[in-house]
Amino acid sequence: MAPSFTWWGKETHRGTPVVVKMENPNNWSMVELEGPSEDDFLLPNDDVSSMSPYKREKVRNKNAKQLTWVLLLKAHKAAGCLTSIASALFSLASVVRRRVAAGRTDSTDNSSTENPAVKNRFYTCIKIFLWLSVILLGFEITAYFKGWYFSAPDLQLQYLYSLDFHKFANPLAVQSVFDWFYSKWVLIRVEYLAPPLQFLANACIVLFLIQSVDRLVLCLGCFWVKMKKIKPIAKQGAMDLESGDGSGYYPMVLVQIPMCNEKEVYQQSIGAVCCLEWPKSRLLIQVLDDSDDPVTQTLINEEVLKWQKEGANIIYRHRVIREGYKAGNLKSAMNCSYVKDYEFVTIFDADFQPMPDFLKRTVPYFKDNDDIGLVQARWSFVNKDENLLTRLQHINLAFHFEVEQQVNGIFLNFFGFNGTAGVWRIKALEESGGWLERTTVEDMDIAVRAHLHGWKFIFLNDVECQCELPESYEAYRKQQHRWHSGPMQLFRLCLPAIIKSKISIWKKGNLIFLFFLLRKLVLPFYSFTLFCIILPMTMFIPEATLPSWVVSYVPATMSFLNILPAPKSFPFIVPYLLFENTMSVTKFNAMVSGLFQLGSAYEWVVTKKSGRSSEGDLASLAEEKPKHQRVASEEWTATKKSGRSSEGDLTLLVDGKPKHQRGVSVPDLEELREEIKEKEKKASRKKKHNRIYTKELALAFLLLTASVRSLLSAQGIHFYFLLFQGISFLLVGLDLIGEQVD
Repeated sequence: MAPSFTWWGKETHRGTPVVVKMENPNNWSMVELEGPSEDDFLLPNDDVSSMSPYKREKVRNKNAKQLTWVLLLKAHKAAGCLTSIASALFSLASVVRRRVAAGRTDSTDNSSTENPAVKNRFYTCIKIFLWLSVILLGFEITAYFKGWYFSAPDLQLQYLYSLDFHKFANPLAVQSVFDWFYSKWVLIRVEYLAPPLQFLANACIVLFLIQSVDRLVLCLGCFWVKMKKIKPIAKQGAMDLESGDGSGYYPMVLVQIPMCNEKEVYQQSIGAVCCLEWPKSRLLIQVLDDSDDPVTQTLINEEVLKWQKEGANIIYRHRVIREGYKAGNLKSAMNCSYVKDYEFVTIFDADFQPMPDFLKRTVPYFKDNDDIGLVQARWSFVNKDENLLTRLQHINLAFHFEVEQQVNGIFLNFFGFNGTAGVWRIKALEESGGWLERTTVEDMDIAVRAHLHGWKFIFLNDVECQCELPESYEAYRKQQHRWHSGPMQLFRLCLPAIIKSKISIWKKGNLIFLFFLLRKLVLPFYSFTLFCIILPMTMFIPEATLPSWVVSYVPATMSFLNILPAPKSFPFIVPYLLFENTMSVTKFNAMVSGLFQLGSAYEWVVTKKSGRSSEGDLASLAEEKPKHQRVASEEWTATKKSGRSSEGDLTLLVDGKPKHQRGVSVPDLEELREEIKEKEKKASRKKKHNRIYTKELALAFLLLTASVRSLLSAQGIHFYFLLFQGISFLLVGLDLIGEQVD
């Protein structure tokens, strides 16, 4: 070790150096620090014996000073961490104070079409449980200090028997009023409350175990697929002389982009689809705009006109009568007379950005496979690392694609259509009854009906299409409500058709018991009931118990399995477990709404987008002119109408010039540009804001109250679970997860 000069002496030493980096006088930190080892303090015996007593003392003093310096720097680093934590806590408290002072709650959300009476019914039930738990907590704390100790569920009865024996031995003894009330409460618990609560707990545990076995089987299936390298194989396209574009399999493909008031992302999706590598004479792009905002309509229409000038075969369609949400939009587009010339249709939502070779990697799977009705690609996400909410969503969706859809696609040839990034055989759509507006999950509806008609599906795990994840909890919550209420609506409608269908008994059982009941109904039911209601109630009715393995070990194992497809997300396994239980409130509410046809079951709210580009910066594609878009082998000069004047094309190209549909007036573009400027000024003054979610907040206090009660009875694992789950509900209820608006 090279000699070094120290500030406390003028001579060199052999101790461990301390390296400190001082960036500026006000901000300095320890960059490299090696504390002294035992060897620095223990010199060889020969060296010690050869030193004079004065020299030996001096070496000891130097090492002691060096150790003091090391400890001081470590103490400074620890103090810096504590300061950062304190600052973060103060910032969090400030955010909470401002949010509470603002008073914006989910009940003030005007975008919801749900009946207020129906909306508040579920919240009222949670409030009743909360107030009962608070009253019981006060009752139990008083009993604790009166001598009713709760270290085991049967001690209350032992204490009660001792009181009865004492009263029998001494008839003149006067029992306190509180002891009399509490003894009656214990008897009521034992005789009337504990048995039904324990029965319900056992039933939920059985459902929990069944669902866990299903999850384990799916994971084993995915492991088998990975180990054996099983995946669909497309047949090589033969020479197609009639394609006009060389060799290959190039059938006629229709691409549809349904959108509604999504001005943040329309440029990206239109630009990406217009850059698809496919012969122009065999590709037509429909932009299906359901926007009710004239400004957004104009912006999208102008984007379509721009790509038409670049040579793209693209048309703009706008419905005057907007019925049926997305299903009605797609149904209207499929009614156009020119659709009969196409064999396949590809659907991309407004925020999806396919790669140029998307069609080349998906359409060939249909060749010589006449029983294939759908080829579904996997989603990837441009903003999966944006915040904690997007990271947790990515874990869920990675498992959905990598495990659920891949395994079901390979072993069953069936899975739920994801609504986008998929290629349908138009014949399969027509034979299955086409798009229906009867539910809010039109994609799952058409998939189930196609499966009942014998069509097979293929899932491609290696073909990805980029899109966005909701970055705010408000948007994610509304999306999950629609995704969990729709399947229950569909189950009620499709059950008779499933029973009467000609598919095998095995496929009927898979549809009814696994696809619908277990994964769409049982999962949200037991997640909410077991962990958010039964577990807190067992703290106040300790005669009904939940084993520790139900509270900790099995959920942790299931979370571990869920996170396997996204290994980089392992640091978030605990937040993921807590957040999934937190979301069970929304999913349970949505499931009940769909099952019993309540008002919110028909609610459709377009998920808010932020307009983030993919890695290829697809927003700039509109400025480029790809070679395959410069040269057109054939131009679409006219597009026929479907016969419904209210649902036809708003803007078409006839002889290279815009032609407007009869019966639809197009506003002056200059006036709309002025309107755009005015709306942008108003939008700049209107800021997004976070909300307080009352259901989640009420459940947070319920769980925290139960955690205090579990602390009295020294139930360790139950206490920690209730505590952290309550904190999770509190953070979500205050909208502290996801996008934060200053």
